[in-house]
Amino acid sequence: MRVLPESLRNLLKEPFGELVSEKELIKILSSGKKFVSIGDQVTFTVLKYDLKPVFCVVDYKTKRGKCSLDIINLIKSYGEKSIIVKNPAGILSDELWDAIKNSYSSMDKYDGFRIEVDGEEDLASLAAIFLAPGDVTVIYGLPDKGVLVVNPDSDIKRRVKEIIDKM
Repeated sequence: MRVLPESLRNLLKEPFGELVSEKELIKILSSGKKFVSIGDQVTFTVLKYDLKPVFCVVDYKTKRGKCSLDIINLIKSYGEKSIIVKNPAGILSDELWDAIKNSYSSMDKYDGFRIEVDGEEDLASLAAIFLAPGDVTVIYGLPDKGVLVVNPDSDIKRRVKEIIDKM
């Protein structure tokens, strides 16, 4: 289990990838790239455009409030398989880490996979970026700003590892 110390909170507000609008996101992902979506709003957005992530990580909350029924229903309809994991706020639990790791290992086995978090999925992007194979893009929302598109190269993975190591 990794706990996010107060000293790292501001560091995580710095984007790891390219900040894009919804329109730019759809254009990028329409090329057929393999991608993983972290967060309910971002997952809902790609699903409504019929773009399918390898897997998604959701907690059915947005900005600390419960998602609308439309968002929940569309997300719950996605994926051939799903798993529920516990992950408290400010924590990157071993259970969530392992679920993300296993989802990458079996990404060609299922037609979409959904990781549902009992708690909060905010730190899932760290694990998703660090564990991502080179041909997978990670997308996650930056509230009130847009969507971050991360192509996890060695430099980005090194930066993420530095944060994870301090947790």
